[in-house]
Amino acid sequence: MTPLMEIIKNRRSIRKYEDRDISDEMLNTLFEAVQWAPSWANTQCCELVVVKDATTKLDIQECISPKNPATKAIVNAPVVFALCAKNKQSGYYNGNVSTKYGDWFMFDLGLAAQNLCLAAHDLGLSTVIVGLFDHERAERVLNIPEGYSLVAFIPLGFPAKSPSPPKRKTIDTLVHYESF
Repeated sequence: MTPLMEIIKNRRSIRKYEDRDISDEMLNTLFEAVQWAPSWANTQCCELVVVKDATTKLDIQECISPKNPATKAIVNAPVVFALCAKNKQSGYYNGNVSTKYGDWFMFDLGLAAQNLCLAAHDLGLSTVIVGLFDHERAERVLNIPEGYSLVAFIPLGFPAKSPSPPKRKTIDTLVHYESF
């Protein structure tokens, strides 16, 4: 198995972190992973807000659904990334939507998030992608400007433990040849 496949297969969603700081060098590596994520026509609509302040993390936590298992991860992680997108950029040509699905930013941010999470795992860090929260309230907490959308939070830290892999679909139930 190649090192990349090992990283893909061994990455987990982790919600409990050690009380250790993340170095600027590690953060810069993660920023670079996001910077190099593919995007629609190279529009690079992804923007990151890096949150380390404990008070801001508590304010973000208030936006998370209480039933979300990642609620505690927001305040316990040394760093929380807020993934944002510039609207009406990805999936647009000459100011007009070009696809059936409209603004393509969700796809582009998914690619950026995957790059970030895999690069974090390669550095010995862990992440979880959090999408269930009050987006409007969280946008106010982080002063997200008009024309941008806050899509997800990604808490980041050194893992307190690493669980076993979840069961995956078999390839023969996932892959279809020539037609569905």
